[in-house]
Amino acid sequence: MPTPSDSMVTGTLLGYARVSTGHQSLDQQVDVLVATGVDPTRIYSDKLSGTSTREQRQGLAALLNYARAGDVIVVSGVDRLGRSASEVMSTVAELLNRGIIIRALREGVDSSTPTGRAVLGIMASLAELELELGRERRTAAREARRARGQSIGRPKALDTAKAALAQRMHAGGESARTIASTLGVSRATVYRVLSQADEG
Repeated sequence: MPTPSDSMVTGTLLGYARVSTGHQSLDQQVDVLVATGVDPTRIYSDKLSGTSTREQRQGLAALLNYARAGDVIVVSGVDRLGRSASEVMSTVAELLNRGIIIRALREGVDSSTPTGRAVLGIMASLAELELELGRERRTAAREARRARGQSIGRPKALDTAKAALAQRMHAGGESARTIASTLGVSRATVYRVLSQADEG
């Protein structure tokens, strides 16, 4: 189904579909994208489960790698571009900055039009604001902990006593696997503790 902005599009029409679990079907989204003129071979997709990160979404990664300025990315809804509001908006901001057109069918938003760019620009700005507010909150929390003399950052996987025990076990000939299993940590943690001891 052509839209008024189709005549302005000079790049490739691309599609992206995503479902939240492996049990759901992509068919409905794909059918909608094909109906709007997207070549089925140009539709990228992801089936995700659990708390998959953007980096684990191979379909989206391939799409972002392929798309060039002037191309059009069509999605059934703008929420398909991420699993959270901030992720959606960061993807929107990246695409707008790269000159890639976004067409969200459910919302009727098309960034090739002035209104569509304005709407998506506002959404991206709100995401940036939320990220900035989040940074300010984290900074304030760190300063409050510092003022109270509390530790800052992630707690150590092994405290001083356990780190010393790991070193003694290692000196006694125990393998990193055995040490990790005994102390309930990963082998990477054991290697890091032993490496720090060697550097000391």
